[in-house]
Amino acid sequence: MTRQYFDKAQTLIDAANNEDPNQEIIEGQIWPKELLYSHRMSDMLERYSPNADDAIKLAVRAQHIQRWRTPRSAYPMGRKGYHQWRAGLNKFHADIIANLLAKAGYENEFIMRVAQAAGKKSLKTNPDTQLLEDVSGLVFLEHYLPNFTSRHPEYAESKWIDIMDKIWRKMSPQAHQFVLDRYIKLLDSFAMLIRKTVIK
Repeated sequence: MTRQYFDKAQTLIDAANNEDPNQEIIEGQIWPKELLYSHRMSDMLERYSPNADDAIKLAVRAQHIQRWRTPRSAYPMGRKGYHQWRAGLNKFHADIIANLLAKAGYENEFIMRVAQAAGKKSLKTNPDTQLLEDVSGLVFLEHYLPNFTSRHPEYAESKWIDIMDKIWRKMSPQAHQFVLDRYIKLLDSFAMLIRKTVIK
């Protein structure tokens, strides 16, 4: 029965992300943006923590669930508005995944555990949340950092080191070592940037 719940929950998550009107083309295949992201998250979890249980697998799969429905533009500009947006996103993601898990048949205790991780509750003290944050950081470094840098050629190296430092501080020592041991795909220039961040 547990496997039936898991399969239904994952199908519901993928169906929700398949509605994303934003698209990316990868190796000739068109993907809804957040569906692609969710698959990358699951793939990274399998590489980074292959023994993760179903709760973590579902939280990771739902990390950005229907993110496009809560755009940054809906909040004020500036640092305060950014933090309001992030907090709103976390609650939004937690609420959606809780509803989908209930539809899949899970009980409240399991639902709350997944929702807390997906909602980024208690980073550094909740191991589920920390694991999700690790996977998120690894996915960003491997898949999204190159495109992000190409969109901001005006940034000086010091700016990139500051950005990397913010990501690095959210990740665990285990994730740091995973990166430094080159278990993720990195251009040499990014690997050098990460090492400068570490020894900054």
